[in-house]
Amino acid sequence: MAKERRKSNKGKEKESEWQERVVQIRRVTKVVKGGKKLSFRAIVVIGNEKGQVGVGVGKASDVIGAVKKGVADGKKNLVDVPLNKAYSLPHPAIGEAGGARVFMRPAAPGTGVIAGGAVRTVLELAGVRNVLAKQLGSGNQLNNARAAADALASLRTFSEVAKERGVSLEKLYA
Repeated sequence: MAKERRKSNKGKEKESEWQERVVQIRRVTKVVKGGKKLSFRAIVVIGNEKGQVGVGVGKASDVIGAVKKGVADGKKNLVDVPLNKAYSLPHPAIGEAGGARVFMRPAAPGTGVIAGGAVRTVLELAGVRNVLAKQLGSGNQLNNARAAADALASLRTFSEVAKERGVSLEKLYA
């Protein structure tokens, strides 16, 4: 009987768990002694749709290298998102980054993700399915994505709040 060899799929499974979406690719130039040096900046959102999401930025001389660096940066800046049974937020939240402000409110089941631009991408990859969000202030894609991540990072569950206050969960509702 021939022995069966099994290849380990550990690396492949971890990679397939994370989804990555490129929000923006921008061509940037730097003026140097010999002329202009061209490079690319990629804004990438990475998430597992189970409550973890990260926003990353990568710059390189080619687009593929910039996206790879953005994915690596996004994995360094992961945020845990507490989701309730309706795949919504536990309470309203406001996030700020640069000149951008993002306001998020929980929504009833069946509402969907009502958000625009980079905020929509961040929420979808975080696993939020019912939410109302509004970008305020800036239209900058990077700042809006970072503001959305900041708002998601500020969320707390009822059990966390009860634990901080030193009361039981039942007393918190009463």
